[in-house]
Amino acid sequence: MRVVVADDSALFRRLITTVLASLPEVEVVGQAANGKQALQRVHELTPDLLTLDMEMPELNGLEVLDALQKSGENVAVLIISAFTHQGGRLTIQALQKGAFDFITKPDLSGLEQIREALRAELAPRLKAQSLRFKVRNILRNSTAAAPIHPAASPVHPAAPPIHAASPTWMTSLEGINTRMNRLAGTIKPEMVLIGVSTGGPNALAGLLPALPGDLGVPVLIVQHMPPLFTQSLAENLTAKCALQVCEAAHGENLEPNTVYIAPGGRQMRLAPGDGGRKMIQITDDPPENNCRPSVDYLFRSVANQFSGRAMAVILTGMGSDGMLGLRLLKRHGCFVIAQDEPSCVVYGMPKAAVDAGVVDMVLPLEAIAGPIVAAIQGRMA
Repeated sequence: MRVVVADDSALFRRLITTVLASLPEVEVVGQAANGKQALQRVHELTPDLLTLDMEMPELNGLEVLDALQKSGENVAVLIISAFTHQGGRLTIQALQKGAFDFITKPDLSGLEQIREALRAELAPRLKAQSLRFKVRNILRNSTAAAPIHPAASPVHPAAPPIHAASPTWMTSLEGINTRMNRLAGTIKPEMVLIGVSTGGPNALAGLLPALPGDLGVPVLIVQHMPPLFTQSLAENLTAKCALQVCEAAHGENLEPNTVYIAPGGRQMRLAPGDGGRKMIQITDDPPENNCRPSVDYLFRSVANQFSGRAMAVILTGMGSDGMLGLRLLKRHGCFVIAQDEPSCVVYGMPKAAVDAGVVDMVLPLEAIAGPIVAAIQGRMA
């Protein structure tokens, strides 16, 4: 993979270049100290990937992304963001302009510590992006697409998962309701749970606006993000959605028609509240799957406290966070939807769930809202 590194800090250009050069199948072909240079390097060197600092002279990161879109340059962009509220706001905008992921600049003093922190963040993202390039090239060079294999058998073997990666997902409303009643019981979901990581901001910006403002139940989301970033994500999404979107707060009771996003760097779980209500708890419990917030942490709390009364969705992301929690939810009758591979930025978390046999439907992103609304309201979105 050919990479251009763009950062106005000579120190960070050198550190990022050193880390990238140590990774297998990665070649740093150029550097840029400002936005204009970044565009020139991309045009001249045609890299596969651009690492892009958000706050640079000449042109900032957002302006570079706009220019890349206008010029049609075929380059993936990884954002390198400052660990600030402003950095979070700019990063969310950048992700919605086409950047595939981001990392934050380590707030550390020692150079070796900074290098190791950068390596821990960059290595899995470069590996995932390299795999995407290889798959894309294979598909591009193939004369015919390979057949789509069905998802693994779910916990309920009498009802194999629906795998619909084409417009044929528009199953009749009656068929969807019959299937959900058979799998999840006759109780309609009282909440929707969503787990997502790499590619999440764009996936959520595609899914949540498709849900009606009168959905009738709360939606709880774990998006892998650091502190200071989830508040910006919530503000960005609430401007696009009929539902109210907020960063979750400790001790608040769940309200219908509200989306709660787990705060970055904290864990979120559900607990019984007063009068039979459901209450959010925000904790500093340790990371799970190297993630805080963790999808498994939230899903497990719901499985333990509110069995059979949730619908779960697992979206694009690296790793397998959410799979163990989904296994518990399935044991209690939860209905599970996974995003399909073609519409994922990284087909990691959904694949882990599908391979574990805990998924009932595998759908493209644009098709997921319909079954959610059908299960809750008895009508398609």
